[in-house]
Amino acid sequence: MDFDAIGARLSAIAARAPRPASIARVALGSMVFAAGVHKLLDPLAWTVYVVDWLAPLLVVSPVVFMLVNGVLEIGFGAALVADRFTAIASAVAAVSLTATCLYLSLVFVLEGGLFGDVLARDVGLAGLAWAVLVDALSRPSRTG
Repeated sequence: MDFDAIGARLSAIAARAPRPASIARVALGSMVFAAGVHKLLDPLAWTVYVVDWLAPLLVVSPVVFMLVNGVLEIGFGAALVADRFTAIASAVAAVSLTATCLYLSLVFVLEGGLFGDVLARDVGLAGLAWAVLVDALSRPSRTG
């Protein structure tokens, strides 16, 4: 097997690929958008993440909370995919995912390891969101 030839071919493909930051932005936006759509289609499935001690702290029912979040996520996800208002949309995603990680960490500790799998995934997604935000802030503004 000619590894040098394979490496050269992969490098040629990479040279024609979109910027890694663009791939990250579209991936993050797609995830946020898809989560929002799913929250609108099946909000009850998402209420499992609202533990008993959190529910009384919400201003609305867990289902309404998920529906409102779903609408917002569709908007922010679409903005990221379209590369419009990217700094704002990625900042919202980064802060939201970081807050989710803090909440899931608390639940993990207090509820005997509950949602550890989701926490592990969301740590990576939060990092992705922060990377997209840093890129958006370091390039010319895309506001329209």
